[in-house]
Amino acid sequence: MYYQPYLPPKKSSILSQKRTRWLTLLLSMPILGMVTAFGIMPDASFQKASEERVVYPLTLPENLATSDPDMTFWHQESIRRGDTIHAILDRLNISRQDKLDILNTSRTSEALHKLKPGEIVHAETRPDGGLLLLRYFYGNGKQLQIEKVDGVFELNELSSQHDNTTLQISSGVITHSLFAAVSDVGLPSQIASQMIDIFASNIDFHRGLHKGDHFTVIYESHQDESGQTQPGRILAVEFSNKGKPYRAIYFKAEGQGDYYTPSGDNLHKPFLMAPLKFSRISSGYTDNRYHPILKRWRAHKGIDYAAPAGTEIMATADGSVKYKGRQAGYGNLIVLQHAGPYSSAYGHLSSFVSHLKPGQRVKQGDIIGYVGSTGMATGPHLHYELRVNGIQQDPTKIVMPAAPSINKKYRAAFQKQSREMLAILELPHNTEMASLQ
Repeated sequence: MYYQPYLPPKKSSILSQKRTRWLTLLLSMPILGMVTAFGIMPDASFQKASEERVVYPLTLPENLATSDPDMTFWHQESIRRGDTIHAILDRLNISRQDKLDILNTSRTSEALHKLKPGEIVHAETRPDGGLLLLRYFYGNGKQLQIEKVDGVFELNELSSQHDNTTLQISSGVITHSLFAAVSDVGLPSQIASQMIDIFASNIDFHRGLHKGDHFTVIYESHQDESGQTQPGRILAVEFSNKGKPYRAIYFKAEGQGDYYTPSGDNLHKPFLMAPLKFSRISSGYTDNRYHPILKRWRAHKGIDYAAPAGTEIMATADGSVKYKGRQAGYGNLIVLQHAGPYSSAYGHLSSFVSHLKPGQRVKQGDIIGYVGSTGMATGPHLHYELRVNGIQQDPTKIVMPAAPSINKKYRAAFQKQSREMLAILELPHNTEMASLQ
């Protein structure tokens, strides 16, 4: 494995290709010799380069021949926390019969039952939802491939003879949004999605980001057979939100990996801060709110998240489906039962995830439905409730138990890895300070 700093477009740096431990190679280099990708600080002054905007009118063809049976499309799907192959096939709009055949073919594949958030699934499909080829790159150059041959799906697990994994490091500053900041330094959007998943229980990405917030991220990068570079898992990240730094280190033991603080505390709390990745709170938890439809004052025992119709809704914690159906003012409603006295409710949905049914187990982050305006709603939004023994409570005021920290027998190994990653995360700061002196 090699260490390779991330570089913005039109700037490049080639590191030594000797097969030595990447950390030893990294730390042996002079700090001033490091070239990393930095987001430009708002106060930095640079001479503004002249630019010319050129617009060319493009005429789209009247008929795109989407009914052509020989036409194929390539898709990329980023794996989310709690994802299943069934959910990914749903997002790819794979036909029902192909979906059933693929699930039957892949039932013995360990890789497809332990999907890693942040990695990419590539799929070639036809306009009617037929799947021709599905590729999943995981681990160190490993590839799982499902291909339709003579009408039958064949599954093969392949291993590359070369380790095409490198480490990338990049930094950026929030000026408008996280995705804009990631794009500004040339990072793939999947890295932003991973950061949101990692800090979902600590940072409110809906309304808590501020101009000047900044991040540094170390992540794996893989080169596929076509020579294309694909982003992999984040290994360490620092995110400064309103001046407070949050750090996460990925650590794997006994086949299970998770993100921890440098001191070994688990970052994944029992409940997410919000059931939507991006939205805004249109109405908070209160004992006295003027109801826009009933035209009278009454308690609002939940939080309303305004979002476009069809926005994906996540389960905020592990649990099982207690109720799925239509209920009075809630419209389409899902209620999840969690551990102990806790349950959560999601109202006004436009629709449910097709395979969801009462009694089914769900994991934190699983997609369970889509934002709508069913029931007593003036527009598309999600009504979210957290209940304790069936009684609604203010989610922002409930103290939840912490997730398990690093096991004692792995603490020494974790501390060593943590020190190494923190040293790398400091490099952009040190380089910036050196350049200012």
